[in-house]
Amino acid sequence: MQAANPRRGYILGLSAYIIWGLFPLYFKAIADVPAVEIIIHRVLWSALFGALLLMVWKHPGWWRELRENPRRLAVLALSGTLIAANWLTYVWSVNNGRMLEASLGYYINPLVNVLLGMLILGERLRRLQWFAVGLATVGVAQQVWQVGSLPWVSLVLALTFGFYGLIRKQAPVKALPGLVVETWMLVPIALAWLLFNPTASSAQAAFWSTSEAWWLVAAGPITLVPLVCFNAAARHLPYTTLGFLQYLAPTLVLLQAVLLFGEHLSSTTLVAFMFIWAGLAVYSIDAWMSLRRRR
Repeated sequence: MQAANPRRGYILGLSAYIIWGLFPLYFKAIADVPAVEIIIHRVLWSALFGALLLMVWKHPGWWRELRENPRRLAVLALSGTLIAANWLTYVWSVNNGRMLEASLGYYINPLVNVLLGMLILGERLRRLQWFAVGLATVGVAQQVWQVGSLPWVSLVLALTFGFYGLIRKQAPVKALPGLVVETWMLVPIALAWLLFNPTASSAQAAFWSTSEAWWLVAAGPITLVPLVCFNAAARHLPYTTLGFLQYLAPTLVLLQAVLLFGEHLSSTTLVAFMFIWAGLAVYSIDAWMSLRRRR
């Protein structure tokens, strides 16, 4: 087994979260392509590049394990549907001036995971975890009270990704083979969409001589590279450390929304963010104290 190398782990982990945090720049580059069509190509090219990567980065026995446990295929079909819904919501939010809501969703996600663990897996929350979830709830409630509607983009992103992680726990398949199977199970739907939408941009022969065509093809490696970095980092760093690094991605999205794309961070939205950030701070302190106790 490869010895842990924390320095390499930090570099790989930071690389993964920085790439995820800079995704809006990529989606803005193909903003003229409808969000659904972007996801169709993300599925197709991720499936193709993922299969090629599996030929190089071996995961012995993964297919045999799936054949012997057909229930896992059904679980992966469901998790693939959830991740596609997450991708679609994210792309739509970026290209429709809702990046702040997307950022808020990924800040909420760790606390949603804690709540799902309690409600569905029967895990018991520690006192500080209850306090962290309560702070996040106040932040969402404040948005509802001030704006008059639920921050649905944030909640859809947090819930789809939260349930995605929860469901993947039920199918212990490694990340890359799991993603490849998820995307390949969505390929028939993607091809059917292209077949029944002959007027789509990417269905026109002329489209494939444009730069946007290459941006769509790039969706495959752009999806897979941070995943590979993340999984390599997980072999060198404690999972708690990776949990702290995950806040980097929504922070980058937030900064891009305000500084690059001119989204307005109103005082009411800032108050909601402050409650979420306070909840994350409490959650992080609890995780750190728990790790120290285990040691």
